[in-house]
Formats: sequence, C-alpha cells, structure tokens
Amino acid sequence: MQLDFLGGQAAVLAVTTITFLLSVILALVLTRKYISRKQPQYLYWSLGLWFFAIGVFLEVLFAYGIYSELLIDAYLLVVVVLVELLAIGSMELVKKRSWRQAYFAFSILATIFATYTLATSYVGNVIVNYIVYGNLPIMVVVSSSIATFAAALVLVGVAAKSYMATRNRKMLFIIAGVVIVSIAGTLYIVQFPAFLYIAEFVGILLLWLGLL
Repeated sequence: MQLDFLGGQAAVLAVTTITFLLSVILALVLTRKYISRKQPQYLYWSLGLWFFAIGVFLEVLFAYGIYSELLIDAYLLVVVVLVELLAIGSMELVKKRSWRQAYFAFSILATIFATYTLATSYVGNVIVNYIVYGNLPIMVVVSSSIATFAAALVLVGVAAKSYMATRNRKMLFIIAGVVIVSIAGTLYIVQFPAFLYIAEFVGILLLWLGLL
C-alpha cells in the first residue's frame, strides 16, 4: 500500500500538528464542561481526548524521526486507553448501571492484557513514510483488537440510541466525533494507517461542531 498521498513529511507534520492543537483545546473544553456540569460522560470524554492528544503528539515525534521501542509501546497502549475512555464516557449515557459496571471491568482487564502483550513483545520500527505502519506482533494485534473493536461497537450502539432518544444535534456531532476518533484507533490494526491520520482530523472537526 502506497502512503505518499499525504504528501510526505511536511504534510504529515502539518496534519498531526493541527490535530494535536485542536485536540488539546477540545480536551480543555470538555474538562471545563465536566467541572461546570458534573456529568461523568464529560469527565471520561475529556480524559479520552487528553490521551488522544498524547497519541497525536507521539505521531508528531515519529514524523520528526524521533522513535524508540518505548515510544511505540506507549503509543499503542495510549490508543487502547483512549478508545476505552471514550467508550466508558458514552456508556454513562446508558441507564443500566450493571452494563456500565460490566464494560468498566472489561476495559480494565483489556488494558491489563494489552499492557502485558506490549511488555512481552518486540514491536520494532513500524514507521514507513513518516507514519505508523508496519506489522505488529500477533499477540499485540489480538489484545489491541479486543479493546478497540469492543469500544467501537459500544460507541456506535450508544450513539444511535442516544440520538434517537434526544434528537440533540449537538450531541450527535459530539458522539459522531467520538466514534470516528475511536474507530481511527482501529484503522492501524486493520492496516489502513494513512487513513488513521485523516480519521483523527475529521473526528476532531466533528467534535468542534458539537462543542461550538
């Protein structure tokens, strides 16, 4: 798969830098929303956006040529944690407490599993044309997929149900942005790494539409 349609290092740096700045601002906005409204979904969504910002910052470092095994391990774990936090935030819109508790427990176990596989596997250099590409160890793929695909299913399901119940257009943009940002994390796993960067940018723009 050719990855040059992004236009090389300059374009990758531009996209990742802009996405990073927008994600930091949005994380601050969501944090303030939680402080003012005390609604738990904004707490988890803001935490997810902070982790998202960390992940994009690591992508900026990779585009600059700064790379190590520790950094790529941190990046892959951040992807898992951020989608789980966003999904936990969306689960707060579900009325059944037992469902919320069950997914929270699942997320903890999935994170422990992902951490273990990353600690016991050697990822190596997976940067191609300034973006994260390359094949991951099979156990890392398995552990990451369990977390990210489950989170994506939760987000899509809750998004559809919430919009049908509220018809709140602003909430629709917010949830859609959260869904796309989360699904972006799965794009690397299924070998569409270049689209990961585009999905991250689109997701952030949708979140802006919902929060403005």
